[in-house]
Amino acid sequence: MRGIGPAYVDKVARHGIRMADLCHPERLRKRLEFNRQVKSRYLEGSSDPRADLERTYHELMGLVDLLRPMVIDVSLYLHNAYREGKTILYEGAQGSMLDVDLGTYPFATSSNTTTGGVLTGLGVGPKMIDEVVGVVKAYTTRVGAGPFPTELVDSIGEQIRATGDEYGATTGRPRRTGWLDLVALRHAIRINGVDSIAVTKLDVLDNQPEIKVCTHYELHGVAIAEVPLDLAELAFVKPVYRTLPGWQSDTTGLTKFSALPEKAQAYLNYVAKDLGVSICLVSTGAKREETILV
Repeated sequence: MRGIGPAYVDKVARHGIRMADLCHPERLRKRLEFNRQVKSRYLEGSSDPRADLERTYHELMGLVDLLRPMVIDVSLYLHNAYREGKTILYEGAQGSMLDVDLGTYPFATSSNTTTGGVLTGLGVGPKMIDEVVGVVKAYTTRVGAGPFPTELVDSIGEQIRATGDEYGATTGRPRRTGWLDLVALRHAIRINGVDSIAVTKLDVLDNQPEIKVCTHYELHGVAIAEVPLDLAELAFVKPVYRTLPGWQSDTTGLTKFSALPEKAQAYLNYVAKDLGVSICLVSTGAKREETILV
């Protein structure tokens, strides 16, 4: 009940309310009246004060003076900044497997969470992206329903969840945890054009005597190294693991790659080699300074 899906439905149906509408009171009222008709089956008999059109209209109009100074042409602003040689950092939200087009549909969000979402969301061209950094945990997590081949529904999964504080930031829901899934990561690397990866929460695995990595799947008795064309079939794959030795020593707060235990270095190097990317950063704790810049 905190999702953005309904707003995206309105957007795609082309009766959404946009920021510019707030600056045109009559247009805003007409759009609200139209939306009131569209939503009538949901609002009929509702005692929720938000179902009152006049109340909603006046609340929105009360925000105009606050919001108007913030409304700009983001595409033009970024274009000019780029031409002036300024550095621009784009940050995406959510995981690639939640992308509405390229993720585990229908267990997905309502938007494009991959690099392509930068282009459509901000109105910039592909040449304005010089480098793509993929952010990945040292293990795999998922929130909510959907296929999760490497999920750990045992004491190890509970330990990772507790140590990594894996609970939804907004909902507080416990995240599902599992071993690192290289098959899903290969998919994410490809659809995003990732150049290097930032590996976070390495320290969460410090106490594991051994660490498994999913190298490929088995689907209907056949080994596959990439996610299936029909992502719904992820619910039927069996993960095939390679077991690596754990380092069983504290890495929290380390700031140099060479200071990591040899087995931790080996784990990271194995992942990077398999994915065909370099590692640009390793997070060894929750604090900003607990970071290794490789």
